[in-house]
Amino acid sequence: MNYGYIRVSSDKQTVENQRFEIRRFCEREGLNIDGWIAETVSGTMQFSRRRLGTLLKRTKRGDLIICSELSRLGRNLYMIMEILSLCMKRGCRVWTIKDNYRLGEDIQSKILAFAFGLSAEIERNLISQRTRDALARKKSEGKHVGRPYGSKSSQETSPLFKHDRFIRQAISEGCTQYVISQRLKCSRSTLQRYINRYIYKNNDTYTSCQDCQMAVSSAL
Repeated sequence: MNYGYIRVSSDKQTVENQRFEIRRFCEREGLNIDGWIAETVSGTMQFSRRRLGTLLKRTKRGDLIICSELSRLGRNLYMIMEILSLCMKRGCRVWTIKDNYRLGEDIQSKILAFAFGLSAEIERNLISQRTRDALARKKSEGKHVGRPYGSKSSQETSPLFKHDRFIRQAISEGCTQYVISQRLKCSRSTLQRYINRYIYKNNDTYTSCQDCQMAVSSAL
């Protein structure tokens, strides 16, 4: 199967110029296009989320993808290398018109595919290392790393927040977490996380008292 791949970044651009270019190229080479894939999307978007990703999943050995230039596949070298490496693994050929690039099954293509795959892996490792270094630097500077304060994990958004006064009073009366969780109809693990996070920073142990049921009832 021969596929013509066309990508433009905005609605203001037209796909017809690329389509004409591919058709003229196929006439010169004696090729027919079995299917067209055209999309309007930024080249910075991950190819797996584009129609290109769907095309790559269904390509088979010997299939040919023709596009006007390599930049139609992606807007950065890392993404292009990843796409070409994937095509080589599937035995799919990629030809470009303006760049005059040919990715096939010859020895030169295999060498290029190995270099592309190795470069992509090195780039992934470098990105990961840069991320770890940046996080470590922020921590060393005393900056908060992770979810911002006051986000979804804040005390006010906890389902137990409206029972905060009751929980504190019940604990002060010596009630066990089991009794408190039963009255609040929540799991003990949920209650324990709330207590450890918002009432006590350390893992205190709580002892039961004979009058805990009365304490809980009066606190409600």
